[in-house]
Amino acid sequence: MDVLVTGGTGFVGANLVRELLKDGAAVRVLARPRSDRRALEGCAVEFVDGDLLDPGSLRRAVTGVRVVYHVAADYRLWVPDPETLYRVNVEGTRQLLAVAAEAGATRVVYTSTVGALGIPKDGRPGTETTPVSLADMVGPYKRSKFLAEQVALEWGRRGLPVVIVNPSAPVGPWDVKPTPTGRMIVDFLNGKMFASLDTGLNLVHVRDVARGHILAAERGRVGEKYILGNRNLALLDIFATLARLTGVPAPRVRVPYWGAWLAALAMEGWARVAGAEPRVSLTAVRMARKRMFFDPEKAVRELGLPQTPVEEALSEAAEWFQARGYAAASLPGRREVLAGAGRGPRP
Repeated sequence: MDVLVTGGTGFVGANLVRELLKDGAAVRVLARPRSDRRALEGCAVEFVDGDLLDPGSLRRAVTGVRVVYHVAADYRLWVPDPETLYRVNVEGTRQLLAVAAEAGATRVVYTSTVGALGIPKDGRPGTETTPVSLADMVGPYKRSKFLAEQVALEWGRRGLPVVIVNPSAPVGPWDVKPTPTGRMIVDFLNGKMFASLDTGLNLVHVRDVARGHILAAERGRVGEKYILGNRNLALLDIFATLARLTGVPAPRVRVPYWGAWLAALAMEGWARVAGAEPRVSLTAVRMARKRMFFDPEKAVRELGLPQTPVEEALSEAAEWFQARGYAAASLPGRREVLAGAGRGPRP
């Protein structure tokens, strides 16, 4: 067996599996027995039923594997019990890396997030070396990923050949759940995005993120971090781009931070009563106070990270959500505009 992918049924993991299969790799996927495996439909992979917190299943998964891609994480900005995130993201990472070391893996690629990196106060994009601490992390998800990244760095210092990748906000096909960024696109397509916040994101095609993982395994320096990103865009500009690509009107109203905070507070209160996830969490609003702008230059220079136009990524995401029934097909003009969008040559 060539590679193991944890989190292979998720958004980034499924796209990574598909890229690995294109390269002719034999792929094993660690997945919970009842996990949603739609993102891997049509993929010839070997499944190992297990869990990050089950050492026995981890040992079965890594046996005979050369390269381990640890993509799995609990990616939720709101959970009733935050300790769940620490158990999966931190302790799960610790256990998997320990087992990979025992099995003699020749390379481990750990999937972190730009959320675990620092953002300069002067407005410049963050890099892999921007100073940051646990106190800078907003919410339990970011804190858990920051701590998990520290676990990966420690294993690298102990001799495990681990490389860390920090994806920004990937968009594209096979976002089954969908992710928070994907949910934003779905809400836009369905005409539910009535207003915007003064914030911004670094967007990247999920296919480039997947390829970046493979390049990190091949060319990445052990113990180093690489931002897998592309273009920094204000949220209003993202919506304007989606409007051009789809024909769906972009929101024109900008909500002040305090208004979004109060709305999220009410949604979280109702969620606790109803036992459901809030549409918008307080953590998401607090995160939006900073523009999540980052510089992927190191990954482009050292790894050869592709830079597919963000317009193509947004177009493919919209097409995929439309084809899969996430977005209503009745919105005027969308089919015609999508049919010709994002078809330029790839860099």
